[in-house]
Amino acid sequence: MAWPSELKEMHNHHMESTRWKELKWRNDDIVICSYAKAGTTLTQQLVGQLISGGDPTFRTADASPWLDMRVIPKEPMMAALEAQTQRRFIKSHLPTDCLPYNPNTKYIYLVRDGRDMCWSLYNHHSTANAMWYSVLNDTPGRVGPPITRPHPDPRQYFLDWLEQDGGPHWWPFFSHVASWWAVRQLPNVMLVHFSALRADLPGEARRIANFLDIAVPDDKWPTILEHCSMDWMRAHAELAVPGGGVFWEHGASDFIYKGTNGRWKDSLTEEDCRVYEERAIKELGPDCAEWLKTAQPHDSKHFK
Repeated sequence: MAWPSELKEMHNHHMESTRWKELKWRNDDIVICSYAKAGTTLTQQLVGQLISGGDPTFRTADASPWLDMRVIPKEPMMAALEAQTQRRFIKSHLPTDCLPYNPNTKYIYLVRDGRDMCWSLYNHHSTANAMWYSVLNDTPGRVGPPITRPHPDPRQYFLDWLEQDGGPHWWPFFSHVASWWAVRQLPNVMLVHFSALRADLPGEARRIANFLDIAVPDDKWPTILEHCSMDWMRAHAELAVPGGGVFWEHGASDFIYKGTNGRWKDSLTEEDCRVYEERAIKELGPDCAEWLKTAQPHDSKHFK
């Protein structure tokens, strides 16, 4: 098993994957990645709290930039990363074949059932304000079509996303998940399911800390976990949410929304779900599709 040796590039209204080629790696770097809306911000907050020992003033949004986000000026971002003195943890939304591999870096990949992810993505997209669209579409260097307002019906939004595998607004989903599943047994890769994070944050937090070789004193855990709660993160959005939530109609409450699963159950039909689940098995294989759906792998050896 090996990381893909021939890298592709991803360019769209959000991303410019070639930025990673300019990063000067450090041996203890951490990359936190997902397709989207799978607990990325929560995991960044958690890792920031692990690194800082539960510091309530630690600014995760500043410390952990989205490196492939094309609209953030590249030179200041790279300079800020180079100037960091604490252990670095960087956000990405790239599949493995668009992301350079460093054998000394720890990679955490977050995943979520596509229906839950898409419902959260719909909220993210539908509550974005005019500034969000302007920045993404009008910043020079955009490749491909602009991002436009979503369909007003979340069911139709999901069906379009499924039929077009991420289209018409986003990037391919199934190949993204498959690329990370294919490297799950590398010693420096950890796969984390959103449902597990929400059901057992203390257990998943300890698993992540062990993976990152971060020793946490017992008396620090209550504070760290409190600072990763939905209520605390909403109340301190300026620390955790990019831009403090200025790109959404109701601020950070739109970005850090409900964090719940199953909201699609009142909208999708049995046939909709059958089509989605059959597509997942076809694209991912039965083991990965089952894990994506239930957070329970058929074979525990796949996971650390």
